[in-house]
Amino acid sequence: VQLQASGGGLVQTGGSLRLSCAASTRPTRLYNMGWFRQVPGKEREFAAAISWNGSSTNYADFVKGRFTISRDNAKNTVYLQMNSLKPEDTAVYYCAAGRSWGPSRDEYDYWGQGTQVTVSS
Repeated sequence: VQLQASGGGLVQTGGSLRLSCAASTRPTRLYNMGWFRQVPGKEREFAAAISWNGSSTNYADFVKGRFTISRDNAKNTVYLQMNSLKPEDTAVYYCAAGRSWGPSRDEYDYWGQGTQVTVSS
């Protein structure tokens, strides 16, 4: 499956963005999906994930209560709604498709190209 992330941009502290991850070549309903983020010099870290049918979600502690992951399998798209953004949320955000919806990068087999999110203070 090929993944295309979009929706990043520049936003002020406290603002919101919605990231989208569109899948092609194979439908998203075949995969559990996750969002990770990475800043230069640091490892890619888990942010959120959702099971293939949307019945289960998983969030990193630092995004709980602020980010919401959702999916629309009819549109082959997964979303990450990000509210109350902080400067420390600045990163490249990647979507991924995999075998589970856990926090380990090893659970995911396919990755999108990333979209930059910058939160100004």
